[in-house]
Amino acid sequence: MNSINLYLVTLILFFLCQTTRAGSSKRAVNIILVYLDDMGYGDLTITGATGYSTPHIDRMASEGVFFSHYYSPQAVCSASRAGLLTGCYPNRIGFSGALDHSSKTGISNEEETIAQMLKKEGYATGAFGKWHLGCQEQFLPQNHGFDEFLGIPYSHDMSPNHPTAGKYYPPLPLIEGNQVVKTNPDNTQFTTQFTESAIGFIKKNYKKPFFLYLAHPLPHVPLAVSDKFNGKSRQGLYGDVMMEIDWSMGQIFMTLKELGLDSNTLVIFTSDNGPWINYGNHAGSTGGLREGKGTSFEGGQRVPCLMRWKGTIPEGFICNKLISGIDILPTLAAITGAPLPVKRIDGVNIFPLMKGDETVNPRKSFYYYYRLNSLEAVSNGDWKLIFPHTGRTYEGFKPGKDGLPGPVNENFRFPGGLYDLRRDPGERYNVIELYPDIVAELEKIAKDARQDLGDDITGDQGANRRQPGRIE
Repeated sequence: MNSINLYLVTLILFFLCQTTRAGSSKRAVNIILVYLDDMGYGDLTITGATGYSTPHIDRMASEGVFFSHYYSPQAVCSASRAGLLTGCYPNRIGFSGALDHSSKTGISNEEETIAQMLKKEGYATGAFGKWHLGCQEQFLPQNHGFDEFLGIPYSHDMSPNHPTAGKYYPPLPLIEGNQVVKTNPDNTQFTTQFTESAIGFIKKNYKKPFFLYLAHPLPHVPLAVSDKFNGKSRQGLYGDVMMEIDWSMGQIFMTLKELGLDSNTLVIFTSDNGPWINYGNHAGSTGGLREGKGTSFEGGQRVPCLMRWKGTIPEGFICNKLISGIDILPTLAAITGAPLPVKRIDGVNIFPLMKGDETVNPRKSFYYYYRLNSLEAVSNGDWKLIFPHTGRTYEGFKPGKDGLPGPVNENFRFPGGLYDLRRDPGERYNVIELYPDIVAELEKIAKDARQDLGDDITGDQGANRRQPGRIE
């Protein structure tokens, strides 16, 4: 081999080596998970909101995917967040309802959160906003995988400012790390403060992979907005709040672009449950879905979910397949290569759906649990079977106004029924007598659920429920 050929071979081998090295050192994707509180299906301009606009959030749909059939893990705060961060049905890990300052339970040390899973892969992790998985130190974010935390331990109506609870609640703590740094913080600054903290976290960690969990306390009541957006909408204070949350998303996207992270960051935006509609003009919209927060009807758990990852998720994609918040953890595991938690989870990997593959159907069913451990409904995505149960209804009552709630019936006896969600997403037409074969199929799903997780309505104990954490 002459010297020229030897030189060419050496040069080719050098470039092949460099290419291989670059491919093997490709940086892991950053993940930003934005979780709103009590935002309903109809609260974005892309889902019908009027009187205000949400252009930055809407842009997520034009630049990514909109999941039209996304369900929160449960129709209430703490349970929903527990399901989101662990990939489990909340009742599998002992969660129900909304924990307050008096609760003696929280997230167990035996459960693994998204943050703990990603830390094993070298991720920096930060949580900002509302936690609501236990307020004692052992339950706080820094003891469950997060490097940083600034926020409130539970809903900000669980404070002396509660409109109806009198003096039941103590001063609301603002916690940084594990320490209370302020009490009764100014909730008009929540959206701005937590957004700025989130952006500071991104800027500090942009040279390595990071997981940011931004859990806005709003638009949960009591509504509050900064001077930047006060009076800006034509829908009153609720519209102002949604405009400021949209501004927050715009600030995040601008930061990603400035740091060159636009194509290497997955952004997920959704809500913990549907709107608290007895608060009237201080509540969101279900977009025509039945009932709202605290119910197993569609208005309680079906909320918008948008995902944006430029270059990986196709632009302007609408996915109508059944998914849930419990699917986010296993999906992030598949994306990052992180091992799944050792203990059993309930989520499925929806990454193929995110990439636009409409031939797959990873989630075959969904369980609607509420109250302590009541299986109130099951669905296969197209059909939903509701079982006779006692629950909340908002219907038949006048809503409240300007921050005061209207009445609800917490003990209404629902007769149950079968609903075709493709033709009747408002669940108004019970067709249970017309489709006995569909009922039988859904009853089989319910039987499996009861054997696994139990059901207070039927008295089934379930074989695979785990205990929550308890104060040591």
